[in-house]
Amino acid sequence: MFRMKRFLVVCMVGLFAAMALAGCGSDARDSASTSGSTASSSSDKVLRIGTNADFAPFEFQDANGSEYQGFDMDLIRAIAKEMGYKAEIQNLNFDGLIPALLSKNIDVAISGMTINDERQAKVLFSEPYYKSGLTIVVKMDNASINKFKDLEGKRVAVQIGTTSAEEVQKIPNVDAKEFNSSADTFMELKAGGVDAVVNDRPVNDYYIMKSGEKDVRVLDELLTSEDYGIAMGKENTELKKKIDDALTKLKQSGEYDKIYAKWFGEKK
Repeated sequence: MFRMKRFLVVCMVGLFAAMALAGCGSDARDSASTSGSTASSSSDKVLRIGTNADFAPFEFQDANGSEYQGFDMDLIRAIAKEMGYKAEIQNLNFDGLIPALLSKNIDVAISGMTINDERQAKVLFSEPYYKSGLTIVVKMDNASINKFKDLEGKRVAVQIGTTSAEEVQKIPNVDAKEFNSSADTFMELKAGGVDAVVNDRPVNDYYIMKSGEKDVRVLDELLTSEDYGIAMGKENTELKKKIDDALTKLKQSGEYDKIYAKWFGEKK
């Protein structure tokens, strides 16, 4: 949705009317429709960002629930700054991110979103900014699950709308239980409601590191190789170019590596 500046000009004569029309021709609305983002003025451009802030270490809120943190949040703020935009972040359900893009309620979505054919049929993606994959978490004393094939006939917790939910459903006779957040999947495992959790590898690793849990383990097998991308409306080709250019500059300057090291440690 684009915001249009309203000109308080009374068109009393043809000359003033012509000037007013000329002014509308250079309205920030035009630059917004070209870039696919929202701008309130030429000096205050806003990039409306949607995320699902329950996917640590990519996006989550601090203890007070007042600040969005994580790898994705630091990265998109750096990208917006490089573009000369102000980052305006809102928290949505993961399965509501693409509908929000299609209805133009947000300009971009960044939320550990895997680039796949189904999503690419609906939205544009930036160049990949992170490579991930799916891993399994089980309780330490669980000796029956050591690889993905062992999930057949088991109860498995996944986050709704994610690649993990999609891939687990392909396993024969699996009892997939979908939850609104990755945190809920771990709670269900701890409570004994499921035999395993399937999430993206960094999410599983970060959970164990931050929680200090000693009675769970992450299996070594990686089911998929996935690229994460920043999503936007299909018509926003110019916005995609700006985001890709900004991402390239952040990598060249070393800023991307600093953000990566903050959340995942130095690259190996």
